[in-house]
Order: sequence, then structure tokens, then C-alpha cells
Amino acid sequence: MNTSLQLIAYAIYLPVSIVLTTLVAQHLFKHSKIFMRDIFNQREDIALATNKLFKIGFYLINIGFALKIVRTYNITSYRYLIETLSAKLGGFSIYLGVVMVLFIVFFLKGRKASKANNLKAQQHKTTQTE
Repeated sequence: MNTSLQLIAYAIYLPVSIVLTTLVAQHLFKHSKIFMRDIFNQREDIALATNKLFKIGFYLINIGFALKIVRTYNITSYRYLIETLSAKLGGFSIYLGVVMVLFIVFFLKGRKASKANNLKAQQHKTTQTE
């Protein structure tokens, strides 16, 4: 095993996986503020606080996973270095995409539940006034 190729793999993989996680998190949570406001009935303080907590969780889960799978084996040439990095970063990108879609589904379900609760509250108010 060539130690310098192993170090090159780590030096490329770690920053790229962290930058990918950061870019996805920034875009996801920038646009999820709209969902959070809707879920929390326009209560800006709770919506933004919850969004920030989800963002921290997103970072912890994904950077933790990236660190968990960092180990590489048998990098003996530049060809294997490229193949190993492609497999690692490709797999991590797919994983990151799946996690992002799960977060979007979570936001959509929260929005749907919020709308259902608001509808029930409006129906209850209408029933009481009659």
C-alpha cells in the first residue's frame, strides 16, 4: 500500500464531502424556511429556530457518515486512487441526495399535518359560533 496515495485520497475526500454536505444543507434549509413558517402558522421565531436545529442535525448526520466511511484500502496507483475517490464520493453523493429527499418529505408531511390541524381548528370555531 502506498501511504502517500492513501493520504492524497483522504486529503481530497474529506474536504469534498464536507463541501458537498455544506452546499446541500445551505440550499435545503434556505428554501425550507417557507415550509417551516407555514407549519408553525407564520410564527417566525419558532420556524427559524426549528429550521436551525434541523440544519445542525443534517450536518451531524451527514458529516458523521462521511467520516464513518472514510477508510480506503489498497490504493497502489493513481488509477486506483481515482477509482476509489469516484466510488466514495459517488456513493456519498447518492446517500446525501437520499437524505435530502427524506428531509423534503418530512417538511411536506409537516406542512400537510399543519394544514389539517388548521382546518380542524377553523371547523371547530365555526361550530362554536353557530
